Amino acid sequence: MTRAQQTISLALLVTSVYLAFSLHLVPLNAKIQEDIIPILPLWSLVSFGSYLLFKLGWGVITFNDVPQAHKELMAEIELARKDLKANGIDVD
Repeated sequence: MTRAQQTISLALLVTSVYLAFSLHLVPLNAKIQEDIIPILPLWSLVSFGSYLLFKLGWGVITFNDVPQAHKELMAEIELARKDLKANGIDVD
């Protein structure tokens, strides 16, 4: 099963459970049914957005500078330029 199929399956499962609760197919306490279930999608969207902002901030904080990778990349670029010039392609 691919990642897209897993994501679609999970989304369909969550949607069907939410619809079962919101259409009163599953009996719940009246307070939960009237106060919590209607705002559940908004709450989950805000929570997911907060999680993504946290992950972005953590990635920025723990970002490592790798000068060795820069040197390797520049060497590969120079090698590719020499190879292309040997084949008669001008890359400047």
